Amino acid sequence: MTTPPTPDEPKRVTIYDVAKEAGVAPSTVSRAFSRPGRVNAQTGQKIREAAQRLGYRTKPVSRADQGEASHVLAFVVADISNPVYAQIMRGFQKEATSNGYTVLLIDSQEDDLAERRAIENVLHLVDGVVLTSSRMSDSSINQIVKVKPVVAVNRNTAGIPSIVPDAERGVRQAIEHLHSLGHTRLSYLSGPPASWADGMRWRAVSDTCEKFGMHLRRVGPNTPSLEGGVEAAKIWLGQPTTAVIAYNDLLAVGFMKAIQRTGLDVPRDVSVIGFDNSIASFLTTPTLSSIAPPTSMLGVRAARALITQLRHRSAPSAETIVVPMKLFTRESVGPVPTHP
Repeated sequence: MTTPPTPDEPKRVTIYDVAKEAGVAPSTVSRAFSRPGRVNAQTGQKIREAAQRLGYRTKPVSRADQGEASHVLAFVVADISNPVYAQIMRGFQKEATSNGYTVLLIDSQEDDLAERRAIENVLHLVDGVVLTSSRMSDSSINQIVKVKPVVAVNRNTAGIPSIVPDAERGVRQAIEHLHSLGHTRLSYLSGPPASWADGMRWRAVSDTCEKFGMHLRRVGPNTPSLEGGVEAAKIWLGQPTTAVIAYNDLLAVGFMKAIQRTGLDVPRDVSVIGFDNSIASFLTTPTLSSIAPPTSMLGVRAARALITQLRHRSAPSAETIVVPMKLFTRESVGPVPTHP
């Protein structure tokens, strides 16, 4: 939860606030302070007056503000403690480095306001931004797009290149596998409410269960962490099902550990599947079945899309690139229990 500013900690004024006050675009405000020759005198004066009224202070001018490439790319993740983001970043950094770029990592800690503020603080330093599982609203993202090129990962955002896994394909494989083992009752442990990926995964699970005539229960929203899985297990125990699909591997592992402490067995009493195929899926007992794309490829495709944007600004693209997902079957899935 974000703590509101105290009386001693006033809200920081941003270029978006100045733009709204002056009635101009954020990119015009940026140019007025970094490249005043590119803005007509009347508009520039209006922006400076608005900034003065609001108490806006400009940052030191960087090469990027002067119109020169900094060859630095911002890579924003929702939670750096989630191992899947490290895999995505590894692919991104490898591709970016091979093209002469340095990567700046930003961890938003699942907080949309913190995410926006952090990006605003570095926009003058970077050439472009990749948002991985962003929790910001579309309108907030579009404000950033007005200043620098942006690519979204794990989210389809109108107007910008988006790299998204094919959740429908991966979920279909998972539910077909569960159905073949006799499962007819499934719970979905949902992720955070602001997650675009959670919405897509829930829709894919819901549609596929309907096709197979399976009973489906949604448990959540949940924090996408081990602790979130423990809390979800407490709710699930009140109305158990023979199979569970969790929003991500961390939720799934937390869920498994919690129910094992009650004496239940995985997969004898309940089969469990996660998302992301992260290292956590290999380290738990039993090993966790998981739905995932080739994770590092998400980062590679994001880097290529952003660098293409930077090299061809006169012909911006809003292409959606779909990366296939599949089920990785391990020990956490078994036949439907035969006992009562």
